[in-house]
Amino acid sequence: MLSKLPLALVTLCFVLPVVHRATAAEMEVRVEIPRLNVSEYHRPYIAVWVQDGNRKVVSNLAVWYQQDSAGDEVGTKWLPDLRQWWRRTGRSLDLPVDGVSGATRPAGTHELEFSHSDKQLSTLKPGKYTLIVEAAREVGGRELLEIPFSWPKDKPFKEEVRGKEELGKVSLTLKP
Repeated sequence: MLSKLPLALVTLCFVLPVVHRATAAEMEVRVEIPRLNVSEYHRPYIAVWVQDGNRKVVSNLAVWYQQDSAGDEVGTKWLPDLRQWWRRTGRSLDLPVDGVSGATRPAGTHELEFSHSDKQLSTLKPGKYTLIVEAAREVGGRELLEIPFSWPKDKPFKEEVRGKEELGKVSLTLKP
């Protein structure tokens, strides 16, 4: 029995990396929040979603806003400043949304990964879509970036756009 144990461990060493590759993300979104040199800086609220050709929201991927453990509405008070997201889907959501809501992020690049089996992508039917990233900052500006794409992909896809103030580089990578 003991002689078979090392063989099992060696087998696992080869099988686990293959399993990991098979479950790799099919959609990767990178959002850069630039470091701004302003007198009163607040981290931006950011919403990331996918909409169809009729501009209907088909999937909320992320919404980052001030999370308050005391339960008051200080953080959600500013969500309507994410104007497009708020009008299209935000005001009808019961916040926080499990797996979507999160705290604001500091300056830097932040990565979101989704596989086809995740609830955010499992409802996407074949067709043309747009990834939307919207940012709004208290005592700051607003910015909205769009990346059109088709789903599903039969070959790798990568597209990036660059914001002018509130957002830096935003990229979308799709894997078949």
